[in-house]
Amino acid sequence: MEYILNIMEYLVAYEFYCKSKHDEPHLIGILPERRKDKNRITHESIMNWGKMFLGDEPEFQNLFFVQVMIEKTTGEIFEPNSGSQKDNFN
Repeated sequence: MEYILNIMEYLVAYEFYCKSKHDEPHLIGILPERRKDKNRITHESIMNWGKMFLGDEPEFQNLFFVQVMIEKTTGEIFEPNSGSQKDNFN
């Protein structure tokens, strides 16, 4: 008997933003989470990773991130807690 699984596979990623002088968030980039050891994933480690990738420029001093889930086949981006769909990643 063949079973069909309707399970979407997701990638965890982080959208990095910085705030402008007018306190408006601007998307800087999206970084995928690739660490296998979940104990190593902390707020500080994610911020350090973002700063390392984006640089420590003055315009990135107001850097923050939002965790998102990217559906592997469609590239649809969701915020895990809100369930809202965002733009396509592909």
